[in-house]
Amino acid sequence: MRTQVVIVGGGPSGLLLGQLLALKGIETVILERKTRDYVLSRIRAGILETGLVNLMRKAGVAERMDRECIVHDGTYISYENELFSINFKELIDQSVVVYGQTEVTRDLYDARDQIGAKTVFEAEGVQILDADSNAPLVTYCVNGVQYTIACDFIAGCDGFRGVSRKTIPETVRQEFEKVFPFGWLGILSETPPVHDELIYANSERGFALCSLRNENLSRYYVQCPLTDTVEGWSDDAFWDELRSRLPQSIAEKIVTGPSIEKSIAPLRSFVSEPMRWGRLFLCGDAAHIVPPTGAKGLNTAASDVHYLSEALIQYYEHSDEQGIDSYSEMALARVWKAERFSWATTNLLHRFPDQSGFDLKMQRAEIESLHHNKAAQKWFAQNYVGLPY
Repeated sequence: MRTQVVIVGGGPSGLLLGQLLALKGIETVILERKTRDYVLSRIRAGILETGLVNLMRKAGVAERMDRECIVHDGTYISYENELFSINFKELIDQSVVVYGQTEVTRDLYDARDQIGAKTVFEAEGVQILDADSNAPLVTYCVNGVQYTIACDFIAGCDGFRGVSRKTIPETVRQEFEKVFPFGWLGILSETPPVHDELIYANSERGFALCSLRNENLSRYYVQCPLTDTVEGWSDDAFWDELRSRLPQSIAEKIVTGPSIEKSIAPLRSFVSEPMRWGRLFLCGDAAHIVPPTGAKGLNTAASDVHYLSEALIQYYEHSDEQGIDSYSEMALARVWKAERFSWATTNLLHRFPDQSGFDLKMQRAEIESLHHNKAAQKWFAQNYVGLPY
């Protein structure tokens, strides 16, 4: 088998890349290790930056998103019993939208079906060969039968544990990581959200977040020790803890109900450089991880897709390699800015086990500066809605 671009990973970044390339007549094959139903069952974040919203429209898959998404013109931050807003619309005349990552993925799969592009599910044992040559190969197995695809380029969109990043030799690859000493316990409940906008809370008991998926589906989080287990948290215990970390005016409005999904996610910052090796390019979680505090995971993957799709289109339409040669540098420049915002916001809102009295005073001063300083709010708003590509 031969194609122009093999995309390893059938999540939203791989699908979006495939769709953007298909619109320009560039042939792709997507290899996905799991089933389609499994991919669509994963619950992920749903805050989309301006850039990702525009990419969805450019890819021709935005009709349902534009119809069903919830537009957010700002967000709220609380500390102790204080609550203040950061109004993106007033500060920078931009917004974000809430539209679940699962729905993004579903729309992209439907679009791929319509154009008849090839997607291989349950592709086991993927190996990337000769990526540093002009004739790379990808091998994989389905039902015990091995297949080989010859291609021009390979896009590694297969996540943190995928094969793509590990294909780059350790002598070439440099990794940077910070692991935070806590996680997020999150629940999904079929209850109306406590507020129209998201609320990020700093409290003596730790961080909390009030989020939503739609008018009858809420997503809530509380900071917890990494030693905690989902089984150790009853729904009642979660609701009590969440209320204790919010201003009273918000806590008393929370509508509780049974959780339909509950999980604990560790927090880490991670970047692997470079994001290109020969004919292999890394996208999204294959190259970088951000804490969820700044809602940048899917959005940084989208910016990678933007740079890579533009580079490949430039190559195929004009035989110009400038874009692919500069891909890693361009993508990493924006990735590190997103890492900085996520790291700074995580440090601003969480309680750390080794914080001194001085550290806590400085954290409080930072929050109050954000509360009362319009310049600080503008910086926050620019980063939250997403820096330009």
